[in-house]
Amino acid sequence: MRIAIMGAGSLGTIIGAYLSKGKQEVELIDVNQEHVDALNKSGATIVGTVDETIPVTAITPAEMNGIYDLVLLLTKQVYNGQVLENLKQYINEESIVLSLQNGVPEEGLANELGEKRVIGGSVEFGATWIKPGVSELTTTAESFKANAFQIGELDGSITERTEKLKKVLELVGGTEISTNLIGTKWSKLLVNVAMSGTSTVFGCTYGDVLADDTAVTSAVMLADETLEAGQASGVAFTSIAGIDVAKTFKINKDKSNLSEVIAMARKVFKPQALLRASMLQDLEKQCKSEIDYINGEVVAKGKETGIATPFNDLLVKLVREAENEKTVPVFEENLVPFKQLIEKEI
Repeated sequence: MRIAIMGAGSLGTIIGAYLSKGKQEVELIDVNQEHVDALNKSGATIVGTVDETIPVTAITPAEMNGIYDLVLLLTKQVYNGQVLENLKQYINEESIVLSLQNGVPEEGLANELGEKRVIGGSVEFGATWIKPGVSELTTTAESFKANAFQIGELDGSITERTEKLKKVLELVGGTEISTNLIGTKWSKLLVNVAMSGTSTVFGCTYGDVLADDTAVTSAVMLADETLEAGQASGVAFTSIAGIDVAKTFKINKDKSNLSEVIAMARKVFKPQALLRASMLQDLEKQCKSEIDYINGEVVAKGKETGIATPFNDLLVKLVREAENEKTVPVFEENLVPFKQLIEKEI
C-alpha cells in the first residue's frame, strides 16, 4: 500500500513516522521545504511524552508522482481548494482519502472527490510542531497507544476497507471503527471547540486553561453550546477516547451541575495539559487559523437552529481580531470579556 501523509505538520509527522517504522511505504508531504529537508536528512524526531527518531521519506507537493492507495488528509481546511485540486491527479477510483482534518469537512470532501473515495476520521491525540523535523507528542504515551484514531464510512457501515485501514493505523496507536461518523466528528469538534478554542483565545496551553477558573468555565460553556447546536441539528454525539461527551459536558439549564462538569473537564483533559492549539500556532506564525471551521461551525449551526452561542460568538470575534491584527492573544486581557460574559450568563 502506497501512503501519502498530506500535511506533515505536528500530527502528520508523528503519524508518518510510526507508519514508516511499521514498514509501510509512506511519503510525508508538506509545503515547508526546510521541514522536508530536515525529515529526509535526520528523520522524524518525536519528543515530549516519548523520545524517538525514525527515518522517513518526505517530499513537497510539487514532487508528488504516481497514484497513492491511501491519502491521510491532515492539511488545514482553509487550504482545501488548492490541496484537493492538486491531489486529484494522484488518486484513482480505488484510492482511499481518510480525512483527519479538524471540524466536519466530510460532506465537502465527498462532493469534491466522490463519496466512494472518502472515509472520515478523528485524531484523538495532541501534538505541537517544534521545529523542522521535530514534533512534540503532548498526549501521554499510554493514552496515545490506547486511543489515537476513530475512523468510519460515511454511511456508518463497517467494511473490509475500514478493517484493513484500522490495522494500518494501529501501527501508530489505538484505532476504533465508528458506525456514527458524524457523531464522532462532532464529538471531536466539541473537544476542539472547548479546548483548542480556549487555548487559542487565551494564548496558552490546555493546562493553563484547566488551571484558571474563568478559562475552564468558558471551556465547558463552549462545549455545552456545541452539544446544544449539534443535537438541534440531529447529531447523536458518540464517546471519544472513552468519554461520553453528551453526558460529561451537558450543563443543566439552572447550571446546578456546573461545578461537576468543570471538575470532570479538568480530569478528562489533564493528560493533554501540555498541548497548545494548532490555531494558536497559526496566530503565532501570522497565518489564517481554522476558527471558522471549529468554533465558527458551532456559531453557524446555532444560527441555523435558533440556538444561542454567546461564548462561541465572543471567542470567534476575538480570534478573528487577532488574525486581522497579526497579534497573539494575551491571557489576562482576554479573560476580562469572558469573565463578564460568565457573570451575565451564569
